[in-house]
Amino acid sequence: MSGSLPEPVNRSRRRRGFVLVTAHTAWLWLLLPAAAAVADGQVHPALPAAAGLIVFALLYLLLVAVPVAGLPVAPALHHAGLALLALLGIGLAAAYASDSDGWLITLFYVCSAGAVGLKRPTWAFAWAGGSVSAVLLIGAAHRLPVGDITPTALITALAGASTIAFLHFVRLVEELRRTQRELARTVVERERLRFAQDLHDLLGHTLSLIVVKAEVVRRLTTTDPERAAAEAADIESIGRTALTEVREAVTGYRGHDFSRELTNARTVLADLGIDVTVTENGHPVGMEADDAFRWVLREAVTNVLRHSRATRCTITVSTDASGSALTISDNGVGGDPKPGTGLRGLTERLEQTGGTLHLGAAPGGGLQLTACIPATRLETVTG
Repeated sequence: MSGSLPEPVNRSRRRRGFVLVTAHTAWLWLLLPAAAAVADGQVHPALPAAAGLIVFALLYLLLVAVPVAGLPVAPALHHAGLALLALLGIGLAAAYASDSDGWLITLFYVCSAGAVGLKRPTWAFAWAGGSVSAVLLIGAAHRLPVGDITPTALITALAGASTIAFLHFVRLVEELRRTQRELARTVVERERLRFAQDLHDLLGHTLSLIVVKAEVVRRLTTTDPERAAAEAADIESIGRTALTEVREAVTGYRGHDFSRELTNARTVLADLGIDVTVTENGHPVGMEADDAFRWVLREAVTNVLRHSRATRCTITVSTDASGSALTISDNGVGGDPKPGTGLRGLTERLEQTGGTLHLGAAPGGGLQLTACIPATRLETVTG
């Protein structure tokens, strides 16, 4: 468990853990009555009792330090240590409980060590129940007063239950923090993907358009210089617009301007001799459809310019109670299109809005691209 953490985190956790364990030694004052009985000669034989009490206290602190400080101890070895602590605590209580007060409290520490060290709540509760049962059984076997047995059993039960509950709460907090960190990483990764997709869509369309217009300029340079100059001016204008859009993408702000994109598409296609028909039905599209349709239109127009050799293009936008749809069809060469990076990016965009993208043959030949977004995901512009 601890080996999977970065080394600086391990060192920091261990430092805090050792501080907590050092402070935890204050709880050992409950063993003082038993130690005083050994020192006063009330326990016979005294030497095994003193040695057992010292080993018990040190083993208890070590077992608590393993989970608290994140010591690299194998679970099997840690569990064996807990079993040894339980045997030692039961042995000391069973051997000396009748000689003096304070020996039953060793089972309080046995209960606490198991509650801290056992990760599964069922195991921890079973360990606590066993510790309380041992207090009652040993006290009854030595016929100790009920006034001595009951408080010790109650303290042991409360210590076990409160420790288990507290550690469960701590683990839930740690899990929440890990989840928050994972969510933060996911948000960053999605934002990077969105930014890369936006740049691809922005620059891919613009550069394709610049290449097409540059070819026009090259062909018209000798035959129609004035038209070539006008096309070169368009290239400059397109470049400036693309630069503005890239800056907007970098700052994270882009307006929902499907209508402007529609106007640009109509102008570009008409400039290249393609007959364009634009039909808009229903009320304006919502914000989600506005942003998604803008990218769909860019990609579709880019494909028409680069691959279709079309002479006619039809763009239809419709919005009704069922949702919004954008259809772009041409009378080009058609063929069997294979989805590339652009179409995959559009599909992902539409899936994020609950929409779909369909690419197929147009009724009169060529290709037809249809994007649909259901009404349940639209933020309809009503005014």
